[in-house]
Amino acid sequence: MGVFIFISGLILGSFYNVVGIRLLKKESIFFPRSHCQKCNHTLSWYENIPVISYIFLRGNCKSCGQRISFIYPAMEILTGILFVVSYYLFGIGYDFYIAILLSSLVVVIFITDTKHMIILDEVLIVSIVLIFIVNIIYKGFLYSFQSLGYGLVIFIVMYLLMLLGNFMFKKESLGGGDIKLSFIAGMVLGVPVGILYIIIASFLAFPYAVYISIKNNDGMLPFGPFLVSSLFLCFCNLNLLLEFIFNFFNKI
Repeated sequence: MGVFIFISGLILGSFYNVVGIRLLKKESIFFPRSHCQKCNHTLSWYENIPVISYIFLRGNCKSCGQRISFIYPAMEILTGILFVVSYYLFGIGYDFYIAILLSSLVVVIFITDTKHMIILDEVLIVSIVLIFIVNIIYKGFLYSFQSLGYGLVIFIVMYLLMLLGNFMFKKESLGGGDIKLSFIAGMVLGVPVGILYIIIASFLAFPYAVYISIKNNDGMLPFGPFLVSSLFLCFCNLNLLLEFIFNFFNKI
């Protein structure tokens, strides 16, 4: 089952690459078929196999030789790993389905926010809807609507932090996508852990923030990847995650 879930993650990771890149360009995620961004060569089926095609083609377009970004196989592998971790932590059930939705969010936000500092509204809306549906199926209507309330609380907390940051630094301190993402954090974590999620994200981002401030005083920090990483860590329970990693390496 673990192998099947990993392969499913690779396939979906390939799709998430398409989603992130095409939505940024306001293009359809379904048409046209996958193609080289330079010469428009339409990829054959064997050029679309996650990770394997990249290795087989040695990271270059078969038609024009254009270098293929390593971000493609990296995001496919990351998705597969996060799916497997979700399975081994929770088994098949409510927590697993929420975890793979959050894993998917991690990957797409890494693609869009690190590249263009944008967290796409379409991705957040779809995630909210899917999480709400999973909540209804497993937890019922009362819990599902309570989770929306928790989401609103964390959304307001982040909005207030943005206003404070804007006042202190005299410039935009948080993007709209960061605040909207926190609505999802409130939905799946609740209020107390939702506050912790913001704190952990800040600690994760601090070293990089120091680096870019030294390198460039006007440098902007893509906070989304740190927020969504903190969200996944908090949902998975950091202790459980560390135990899984320790057991994994102990078996090698």
